[in-house]
Amino acid sequence: MANVNIRVDDAVKQQAETIFSELGLSMSAATSIFYRQVIRTGEIPFELKINKNKELPLDMSKMTQEQIDAEIQKGIDSMNAGRVKTAAEVRKAAEERFERRQTR
Repeated sequence: MANVNIRVDDAVKQQAETIFSELGLSMSAATSIFYRQVIRTGEIPFELKINKNKELPLDMSKMTQEQIDAEIQKGIDSMNAGRVKTAAEVRKAAEERFERRQTR
């Protein structure tokens, strides 16, 4: 078993740990999932591109209430369209993938 040391912004680490905790994952398990996905697919498991819109990620301190409301509505519309998964669904999928790999 190898140890990996990385440097990351404190706020980013805290936010990620909160999400991983909700999914029932440790930081180590989440990192391992990332590595396994890279190995399985032979690529980074998300799109990498230069963000030409310098406004993103959204900075609420620079947004009007109307802009904030519009972004919230986008999220609601996405949920209503079924383009989301619950933490339980994500956890179940991750567990199923690990079980399949461990039985191979």
